[in-house]
Amino acid sequence: MPDFLDRFGQTNSEGEKVFSTVRSGLIVSLLSIGTLFGALIAAPIADRIGRKYSISFWNVIISVGFIIQISSDRDWVQIMMGRFVAGLGVGALSLLVPMYQAESAPPWIRGAMVCTYQLFITFGIFLAACFNYGTVTHLPNSSASWRIIIGLGWVFTLVLGIGILFFPETPRFDYSRGKVDRARETLCRVYGATPNHWAIHTQMEEIETKFRAEKIVKGNPFTEFIGMFRAPRMAYRIFIGVTLQMFQQLTGANYFFYYGTTIFQSVSINSYITQIILNTINFVVTFIGLYLVEHYGRRKSLISGSAWMFVCFMIFASVGHFSLDRTTPQNTQGAGVAMIVFACLFILGFATTWGPMIWTIMAEIFPSRYRAKGMALSTASNWLWNFLLAFFTPFITKSIDFRYGYVFAGCNILGGLIVYFFVIEGQGRTLEEIDTMYLEHVNPRQSSKWEPPSPEEMARIRREAGVDLETAVHAESDEETLQRNSGSHTDKAVGKEEHAGTAHVP
Repeated sequence: MPDFLDRFGQTNSEGEKVFSTVRSGLIVSLLSIGTLFGALIAAPIADRIGRKYSISFWNVIISVGFIIQISSDRDWVQIMMGRFVAGLGVGALSLLVPMYQAESAPPWIRGAMVCTYQLFITFGIFLAACFNYGTVTHLPNSSASWRIIIGLGWVFTLVLGIGILFFPETPRFDYSRGKVDRARETLCRVYGATPNHWAIHTQMEEIETKFRAEKIVKGNPFTEFIGMFRAPRMAYRIFIGVTLQMFQQLTGANYFFYYGTTIFQSVSINSYITQIILNTINFVVTFIGLYLVEHYGRRKSLISGSAWMFVCFMIFASVGHFSLDRTTPQNTQGAGVAMIVFACLFILGFATTWGPMIWTIMAEIFPSRYRAKGMALSTASNWLWNFLLAFFTPFITKSIDFRYGYVFAGCNILGGLIVYFFVIEGQGRTLEEIDTMYLEHVNPRQSSKWEPPSPEEMARIRREAGVDLETAVHAESDEETLQRNSGSHTDKAVGKEEHAGTAHVP
């Protein structure tokens, strides 16, 4: 935007206003740094005050970030810090919104429900592209061209920040705070069933079993965090979460949105129209992802998406490096058209698979006790790689041009392999069943055929995994009783030996 460039750009040796690679990189990437910290900070707050009130609070933080940016006159550092503050709220909401959806939605639509998070992200980006085009067309030399765009963000923060207050808290959080009746009532409203319905009864039993065990062993925040990595299969799940979020960025989707303007110049389309075209495709095809996630599952969709994006990037990078005139793209319109086609096909693959479905998996794989913390670490990984790519991509593309696409092509193959060997299929499962699948070491390649065991079998699985906490606590109570009655060191040792097998399985 001309006015934004005039106010915050640098003057080069020829007297022209420009953004240096470092300055533009910092302005773009400080948002991602803010989101990284926001995602980490949001977890303990959400565990203390609840999901819905946390969502409302972080919308206030985003609004403050908007104020800092809009009030800036000529200071680019103020714009940068405003984006950092807004990023804190964006990062927190990227954790809290999928968590709220996953903890509230019935299992048979949970995948599609969480995917709507990504759907409305793409909708917001599409609207931003349209608003950018409108303001720069009608108000090119006015600060309104960029201040209006930032100010419109208040509309959406108000809708979410105030609207969430009219929704119930998640049933799992309510139950953890002793509000059992309210948790049951929320489940009834979400499921559209009566309190005596078998689905409500089963869900309440599963939630009760998990939370009763978790409440018994809860410690201080530090020991809770350290204990998370030592808990059965949690390090494995954190690895999956962090790795998948990293590879969501390394698919290369943002490469097209940030640097797709060059190829569109080959057919004389300006940058604002380019963004509208790409983001329209991104938004519209995300609806397909809502269907795929519940009809074909997470694993098949993600693996197919990886293969699709690999092919698109190989062709895109090859044509860009060997055929496109990068200095004057208009001289090679044929190459430009081919690259535009495969850029759009890539976005089709990303927006229907890796874009929305990674958020679904993040909201499913962690047990309730560690869900906020596990999702926080995973989401922080996403924003960290978002920052690294946003900041370093201009430097990399200057050195290796479109061959950068080969890097993303390789990452897509690696991401597909991670899904194939490590990710369990969660389609149609309750959160408690998915937790049991990880504890039972279900083979990811056979996970779609897994049948949930009976409650008695679930108890056996927890004992063998070392997480039958109620048994452990009973053992500890018996041990304390023996110690009090005997008062001798020998009896204490005997009590410990007798109950060690009950409390822990080697």
